[in-house]
Amino acid sequence: MNSLLTTVSIIAGAVGAAAKCVPRAPQASTVNKTTCNGITYEYEELAGYGYVVSDAVDKFGDTLGGLGSSLHLEQGAWKKLDNGSYSGVLWSLPDRGWNTQGTINFNPRVHKFNIVFTPQPDATADNPSGQNLYFEYLDTILFSGPDGTPCTGLDADATGNITFPGFPALPVTTYTGDGFGGDGPGGKRIPVDSEGLWVNEDSSFWVSDEYGPYIYLFGPDGKMLSAIRPNDAIVPVRNDTTSFSANSPPHYVDNGEGDDVDPADPDSGRDNNHGFEGLSVSKDGKTLWVLLQAAAVQEGGLDKQTERYTRFLKYDVSNRLAPVYAGEWVVPLPLYDDPTAKKSKNPKVAAQSEILALDNGQFFVLSRDSNAGHGAESTLSVYRQIDVFDITGATDIKANGDYDCVGCNIAKPKKGELKDDITPATYCSFLDFNVNSQLNRFGIHNGGDQDSALLNEKWESLGLVPVNPDSPDGEYYVFSLSDNDFITQNGFMNGGKFPYTDDSGYNLDSQALVFKIRISS
Repeated sequence: MNSLLTTVSIIAGAVGAAAKCVPRAPQASTVNKTTCNGITYEYEELAGYGYVVSDAVDKFGDTLGGLGSSLHLEQGAWKKLDNGSYSGVLWSLPDRGWNTQGTINFNPRVHKFNIVFTPQPDATADNPSGQNLYFEYLDTILFSGPDGTPCTGLDADATGNITFPGFPALPVTTYTGDGFGGDGPGGKRIPVDSEGLWVNEDSSFWVSDEYGPYIYLFGPDGKMLSAIRPNDAIVPVRNDTTSFSANSPPHYVDNGEGDDVDPADPDSGRDNNHGFEGLSVSKDGKTLWVLLQAAAVQEGGLDKQTERYTRFLKYDVSNRLAPVYAGEWVVPLPLYDDPTAKKSKNPKVAAQSEILALDNGQFFVLSRDSNAGHGAESTLSVYRQIDVFDITGATDIKANGDYDCVGCNIAKPKKGELKDDITPATYCSFLDFNVNSQLNRFGIHNGGDQDSALLNEKWESLGLVPVNPDSPDGEYYVFSLSDNDFITQNGFMNGGKFPYTDDSGYNLDSQALVFKIRISS
C-alpha cells in the first residue's frame, strides 16, 4: 500500500430566462470573458495543477481515491506566504468507494488535507511548469447513522426504509457477510453515495447524495445529526412504491453484474445515479442549495437528449436540526454535440456535477460531457465547463404549486420540453476546462494520447478563494478536483483487508486544477 501517512512533509506528486448572457471578446491577457445579468466573469489563466496518486491510502488503510466528488476550502485557513506561495486546508469527498465492478460495503467518509500552491504565471506550452499544487494528508472522518452504525456505499434495498426518532424515513441497505464477499454477520446500514459537501464553522458538515437523494448533516465525529428528504416529485418510485435502489448490485454477487431491480429505472423521481450532485451553502450558513444532476425521470431524465431541465432547491438551515424547504427553481442545462454519436443522437445534455453559491447571488455550476478522458472511451472532451446561472426572474415552482407530488412534471417527458408557465434560470457559458493552450502550460492535455497527463473524465468539485486574502479585490482562484472512481491496480478497502485490481487496467490519479478568474459588476 502507498500510504500518505509515511511523511509529514508536503507530498510532491501525490497526494433560462431569456438569457442575459453576453460573451465578451477577451483581452490579450485573458482566455475568456462573459457577462451574466450584469455581472462580468473573466477567465484569466489556468494557474495550477496537482494530483494524488491512485494507490495512496488513508489512515484506515483504504484507497483514498475519488477525491473530487466535492471539496470545501476553509476560508479562514487560506494564507499567502512571504515567498508568494499559498497554504490552505482542503476537505475532499470521495463517493461510494470502488464501484466499477459492483458496489461494496465501503464506509463513506471525508478527507482533510493541507495544501500548498505556488503560482507559475510564466509557464508556457514550450516551457511547462508541471505540478505546482501539493497535498499533505491530515485526517479522515467516517460517516455513521444516528445510532452510530457505519453508513455504507452499497446500493439501497429495492423497497423498505429505516427509521430513527426525529428523522424522516431513510433509505436502507441489507447486506450479507462482511459486505465485501467475506464472512460476517451481515446487517443493515444507511446507504450514502456522497456527492456534495459543505463544512460549517463548528466542523459539522452537510453532505448530499445520489441514492436518496437525501441531504445529511454530520457532526464533527461523522455521526448523522439530521436529514432532509426532498419533495415527492424527486424521491424515486417503482411499481407505485418508494424505491431507493440505483440498480447497482453488490460486487460480491456475480462481480456486480446482472439486474438488481425491476424495472431498472424508476417510474418517477431522480434517475439512477442522478441525485443531488450539487450542494452549496450561503456565506452566513443559513441557506442551503442543492441541484439534481439532470432532469427527473418523469421530466425527460431517461435520455441524454431530453434530461435538460433539472430542479434547484433551497432550504432554510438557520436551525440545522430542523431544515425548512424554502423554494425551488428550474435550471436549463447546456447542450453539446457528441462527435462519437450519430447525428440523430445529438445534441446531448451536459449533466451537472457541482454548484457553488457566489456572494453576488449567482451560482457557478460545473457541467460536462461523459465517457471522455483518461480511462474513458474517448480522450477528447467537448464540454467540460464552469458556467453561471441566475434565478432572478425565474419561476419559484414551490410557490407556484402543483409540482411537488409523485409523477408531477415540469417538462414533457418524451421531448423534455419545459412547460410554458415556467421561466427557467438564466444560464451563461463561462470557463472551459479543455483549452489546450492553457493545459499544456502544466504538461497536461485534453484529447490525444491515453496517458497520465490526459485529463480525467469526471470533474465534480468547486472551491473559491481570493487571490489577495488580506484585501479581496474580485480576483479569485477556483479549485476543482476529479473523481477517479477509485480506479487503481493496487487498491485496498475494508481497512486494507480487501485488496482489488480494477479490470480496466488503469491507474487514475486524482487530479486537481486551479483557475484564476475575476468577477466584477
